[in-house]
Amino acid sequence: MAVATQSLEELCINSIRFLAIDAVEKAKSGHPGLPMGAAPMSFVLWDRFMRFNPKNPAWLNRDRFLLSAGHGSMLQYALLYLTGYEDLTMDDIKQFRQWESKTPGHPENFMNPGVEITTGPLGQGIANGVGIAMAEAHLAATFNKPGFPIIDHYTYVIMGDGCNMEGVASEACSLAGHLGLGKLIALYDDNHISIEGSTDLAFTEDVGKRYEAYGWHVLVVEDGNTNIDAIHQAIETAKSVTDKPTMIKVHTTIGYGSPNKANSYEAHGAALGAAEVQATRESLGWNYEPFEIPEDALKHWRKAIERGAKYEGDWNEMYARYKEQYPQEAATLERMHEAELPQGWESVLPKYTPEDKAEATRVQSGKALNALSAVFPELIGGSADLASSNNTLIKGAGDYQKGQYQNRNLRFGVREHGMGAICNGLALDGSGLIPYCATFLVFTDYMRAAIRLSALSEAGVIYVMTHDSIQLGEDGPTHQPIEHVNSLRMIPDLLVMRPADGNETSGAYKAAIEAAKGKKFGHKVRPTVIALSRLAQPNLPNTSIEGVEKGAYILSDSDGTPDIILMGTGSETQLCVKAAEQLRGEGKKVRVVSMVCWELFQDQDEAYRESVLPKAVKKRVSVEAGVTFGWCRYVGDEGVAIGIDTFGASAPGPVCMEKFGFTVDNVVAKAKSILG
Repeated sequence: MAVATQSLEELCINSIRFLAIDAVEKAKSGHPGLPMGAAPMSFVLWDRFMRFNPKNPAWLNRDRFLLSAGHGSMLQYALLYLTGYEDLTMDDIKQFRQWESKTPGHPENFMNPGVEITTGPLGQGIANGVGIAMAEAHLAATFNKPGFPIIDHYTYVIMGDGCNMEGVASEACSLAGHLGLGKLIALYDDNHISIEGSTDLAFTEDVGKRYEAYGWHVLVVEDGNTNIDAIHQAIETAKSVTDKPTMIKVHTTIGYGSPNKANSYEAHGAALGAAEVQATRESLGWNYEPFEIPEDALKHWRKAIERGAKYEGDWNEMYARYKEQYPQEAATLERMHEAELPQGWESVLPKYTPEDKAEATRVQSGKALNALSAVFPELIGGSADLASSNNTLIKGAGDYQKGQYQNRNLRFGVREHGMGAICNGLALDGSGLIPYCATFLVFTDYMRAAIRLSALSEAGVIYVMTHDSIQLGEDGPTHQPIEHVNSLRMIPDLLVMRPADGNETSGAYKAAIEAAKGKKFGHKVRPTVIALSRLAQPNLPNTSIEGVEKGAYILSDSDGTPDIILMGTGSETQLCVKAAEQLRGEGKKVRVVSMVCWELFQDQDEAYRESVLPKAVKKRVSVEAGVTFGWCRYVGDEGVAIGIDTFGASAPGPVCMEKFGFTVDNVVAKAKSILG
């Protein structure tokens, strides 16, 4: 039944609201309040401003949309359905939050074309948006030519009060202001309600002034519930400011239209209930059945398909001319976009012999990064104010700064969490960039949420984590990682590597690049943590790049079935090598296994794993300068794990290692104790 009193725009806006209301009500679970309040700004943005093609969600120059307030996921699903994304049907809407549905509780980028980023943990989405805007600026500065703006898209984010309370958003948005990212526009759904009630309980600062202090352009829409012209004008104004990101504070009412639950926490995180749904229908004059969309409204929304075809068609025409004039640039951009690897790229990786100078693996990491940067223009990254310690500067690549976006050395400042979230945005921009970021391993504590989201959302970020053990030394327990490597190993789909020397460091980068491109290991993109030493390590005999790709491999062996297997990672592998020599001198048959990456080892078939760690050999010793938790998988009931299950101490690194038992003598003694 048509409702004559509603304009076409009101029908379109209420279509968003009631798709959200009905889906949440059917699921008896969800967050209806945000879509109800943010529907007007979303309509204006998607109908009047955003350039995208529902028939080709991966079009390179599309505008990016991120719902940082991911709990309001039905807002995004409604927009995708209404604008004609074919992979999302009304049946999917009706299966909101159900098993194996395409409409999970928070937007997941790996489930729905059109969802750019997995969002939900508040603040992450806007930080991802900073990364995507940085990617756009970098690619435009690198590939655009006079008359050919082939990279020219905006990043739009809808964020909420919770996003602005979370520190990760502050870190990232501070950097965005410093960088002057003019094509980043954040619409702040300013409804003053969180789960516990009014935000006045804990959040009374002037957010606009804070963002102005960051270097943002700030606009305010006083009535975001009904004044769509004001929303339109604010976005137009935001687009006209090209040297600053813009935040538009849109004052809205959570649960708008609900007579009894609007402007209340009751509309935030639960279904309205049948009686209130009916009352809301009456309040907004919505005389339609559940999940019914007025024909006029759907017809108007679906004009996005025609617009999208024209947007992409015009771009394709320009790109064809660009490709004729700039074939080399076009070939590079296409290779990146298609996640292809340059021919013969592995040959640039440094290789080492035992005669080569002993170096910290963090130093060898820097050499590998610089070698790879010459063949991977998509490699871009930096450190959280520790570049000289992390060895992460690309020589000659310049600093990425405002107006110098073509450069590849990112300066994140002391912002570990924001750094990780920004790199997720860089990785998931869709253009094929490979971001890396660095700090001390212990500070993965500050960025764990972003690392976890890298793994969940298949973002091919390379985390370069140095100072990986008590060898850090005098800085003491606050800076010495103990539980960190094994806690990171617990994150699904994250590769965690502790290379022992130069060859294994090169091997770690080879595996990380391939994992970032999804070209190996099951063709699933995975992020990588590479944990690197502070102090110099010898280059060991028989280490290899190829061995690292297997995760674990035999470094040295005795003839026949071994009496005992010594397993090491990182700097402790050399202890296993030397202990094995001593034990063999006493007549023992000893195998040394380098356990660089547990995850890659578990990827191997049963036959390979058995060839390295035969079940019949139950006498095993693991050596790792971290917690022993988890090593039971490999040492079994008759083995022993040498580790550290206490905090470290402030002393020179070699002294710490000795005092905590990381010596050849201790490895030999433990081996003998289980050999009897």
